[in-house]
Amino acid sequence: MAAPRSASKRPNFLMIVTDQQRADYLGCAGHAILKTPHIDGIAARGVRFDRFYVANPVCMPNRATLMTGRMPSLHGVRHNGIPLSLSENTFVDLMRHEGYRTGLIGKSHLQNMTDNLPEMERRTEPRDDAFAEARKPEPVAGDAYEEERPWTWKDDPDHEIATPFYGFEDISLATMHSDKVGAAYIAWMKARGGDPDTMVGPENSLPHDYVAPQGWRTAVPEELYPTSYVAEETMDWLESYAGEDGGRPFLLTASFPDPHHPFTPPGKYWDMYDPADFDLPESFHRLSNQAPPTLQWMWENRPPGDGSRNAGQVAYTVTEREARESMALTCGMITMIDDAVGRILARLDALGLADDTVVVFTADHGDFLGDHRVMLKGPMHYGGLVKVPFLWAEPDGANGGAACSALAGTVDIARTMLSRAGIAPYNGIQGRSLEPEIATLEDHGGGAVLIEDDQQRTIMGFEGDFRVHSLVTQRWRLSVYSGAGHCELYDLENDPHELTDLYDDPAHAAVKAEMLERLAKAEIDTVDRSPFPTAIA
Repeated sequence: MAAPRSASKRPNFLMIVTDQQRADYLGCAGHAILKTPHIDGIAARGVRFDRFYVANPVCMPNRATLMTGRMPSLHGVRHNGIPLSLSENTFVDLMRHEGYRTGLIGKSHLQNMTDNLPEMERRTEPRDDAFAEARKPEPVAGDAYEEERPWTWKDDPDHEIATPFYGFEDISLATMHSDKVGAAYIAWMKARGGDPDTMVGPENSLPHDYVAPQGWRTAVPEELYPTSYVAEETMDWLESYAGEDGGRPFLLTASFPDPHHPFTPPGKYWDMYDPADFDLPESFHRLSNQAPPTLQWMWENRPPGDGSRNAGQVAYTVTEREARESMALTCGMITMIDDAVGRILARLDALGLADDTVVVFTADHGDFLGDHRVMLKGPMHYGGLVKVPFLWAEPDGANGGAACSALAGTVDIARTMLSRAGIAPYNGIQGRSLEPEIATLEDHGGGAVLIEDDQQRTIMGFEGDFRVHSLVTQRWRLSVYSGAGHCELYDLENDPHELTDLYDDPAHAAVKAEMLERLAKAEIDTVDRSPFPTAIA
């Protein structure tokens, strides 16, 4: 195995992030149908983690964890709808401070990007003064938390974001998903002859015979689709860096809005995969009266035929045909991303930058995508939702093609990036550097990962907002719900599809007790260590 490398020469970093992509939806992860040769090439030159977990299974909290290296309960983005505080340090802030040129192309989602009102019920009378929250208001001027809002870009299509934006000094922003992406993408599209009013959304879709909810054949051509925007802007940024930077190493994030629903792969990617070729997951047909109450509620209250499935972010159930079509369309979106990644990597190489650049690939969270007959995401921590891809490729190809089964997750990314760059982290950063795992392929961590989930919606039979925390070990997954009459325990070794909840099984009482103790200790370990003390008393 390769020895840990010296950080005396600071590498460049190209981090590629997708939105709502399961860990098993890559060719290198063993998918039987999906073709991703360029992303597979990153794995072939580096290490693929096959037990990599989110800190929270929705966009904003996990993206904030990626940026800060801190769990959602610490950085404050407990669920979608809470912007990441500008007072929070990010690893990008620190790398920029230490001399890196930093750029973000595509989706950020560190701030709210809709005008929807919150759904959480207040537990105190609302105030509109300096005592509205437990902390005093931050001294932030203007519209610093409105950068991703739709009205910001509607009023000013050429809006320039105040930088550094969470540490990014260069930014080309894309908001929302599928063919309904907004922000700077719209001006880019119009400059190339595109017309959102006649191309975007189901009302402008091309004829098709698919019935999958939130799936339509977009009229946006491939060359004007958001994936092409991210690829083109990323390549232009690399060209600018190669021509003008003058020696600073770079950290560039290319963040694709796909394959998040709605399912709208453009052009040839729409019918690139035949739904009939996809096998349904084993859990699709294994419905049981012993299923958790959340899952039973889904089958009874979000059934096929429910018109509300055609919009929004709330999970729903599907028929066999709908599941297969959703899988096929998702694969079309991923293959389009893969082609874009191929173009980006080719440009990186052509510019002479590949030999000095670490390439990282991950996603913000997964998707049920037919598991247990459910689509999208929600507070049920099945593997398809909470496991995401993570690839790390060194310029020298060390351990190329290797798989690492260490238990790790999004919370580890920031510390790993800083460690590889030779930069000391800030106090309070969590996770660990995965450099030892990348070098040895062995697990140097604690053998468990913690997943937090804080919901503001009233869904899945719960009477109000609720929380669920999970602890995952090599063999077990324990999930504990607040305000609910049930918890869950699964044997991932003998029940990989998570079909049988063992929490109340007397034969597993000892395992339950051990997992509850480990969860309690993990929660204690998560308590904030920032600020550092200034005295003994």
